[in-house]
Amino acid sequence: MEYTEIQAELIIDAQAELGEGPHWDAEFNQLYWVDITGKKLRIYDRVTGSETVRSFDLMVSAVIPTTAGGLVLAMEDGVYLSSLEGSPVQMISIEPEFPRNRSNDAKCDRQGRLWVGTMSMDNEPKVGGLYVLEPDGFCRQVLSGIGISNGLAWDYARSRMYYIDTPTRHVDVFDYDEVAGKICNRRVAFQIPDATGLPDGMTIDSEGMLWVAHWGGGCVSRWDPNTGEQIGLVRVPAPFVTSCTFGGSDLTELYITTARTGLNEDEICQYPHAGGLFMAKPGVSGLLSASFQAKE
Repeated sequence: MEYTEIQAELIIDAQAELGEGPHWDAEFNQLYWVDITGKKLRIYDRVTGSETVRSFDLMVSAVIPTTAGGLVLAMEDGVYLSSLEGSPVQMISIEPEFPRNRSNDAKCDRQGRLWVGTMSMDNEPKVGGLYVLEPDGFCRQVLSGIGISNGLAWDYARSRMYYIDTPTRHVDVFDYDEVAGKICNRRVAFQIPDATGLPDGMTIDSEGMLWVAHWGGGCVSRWDPNTGEQIGLVRVPAPFVTSCTFGGSDLTELYITTARTGLNEDEICQYPHAGGLFMAKPGVSGLLSASFQAKE
């Protein structure tokens, strides 16, 4: 497969502290994303180019539509449900025994389960976990001893789930039982090189290739998880690239979130649009993002 390299363009100069969690809503042609430490939900309307911003009292790390028309939110102390404009109501608390942990990346599989990971806010090692919230409200832990729970992606054709625990620098792969929502046989698919930052969020395209955001690397890389070979790169004019997802009417637009936190004055002068929302057209399509299966 031929190696390709392209440049991302700025879409919204949001100057988010910690932009994250992009989710494409195909029904409404909108992109949901968050500013975690800024405690904001941002909704980008692709048709008008405008953005709606909602603020919360708690940090929010992911926002995903539900099949009932509302939103499910991964917030710092658990999972919440909300109408599009109403106040979030807690559905379940996660890790109350670790009050200095918070939720991080979260995504739904196509069965409507929410997979949500956690991390320490005090840089404590290996105190995070990965949890699955079933549509009926039952929550179970599937991984423990996690440093920073990040990227998630499913290859349903190959019955695989991919996962990133950032400090390991690995992209891991599991055998995935879609019916039961269970994972097993964890192994390393490939490792991110030391000089290119740390792996953060991730998405998958229609060819089964993975796109990985590089925290500290200013890019999104494309990988063939079957061979462990890097086959592409999207350069982003912001050093802290946090996540990515495919969107647009034909799912050929790669939306990329970035962060501004941790940059000094010289770095902000060098990267004035850090914390912005970027987009690239890599010439391949993605897969539809799944919604949370709300109880009737």
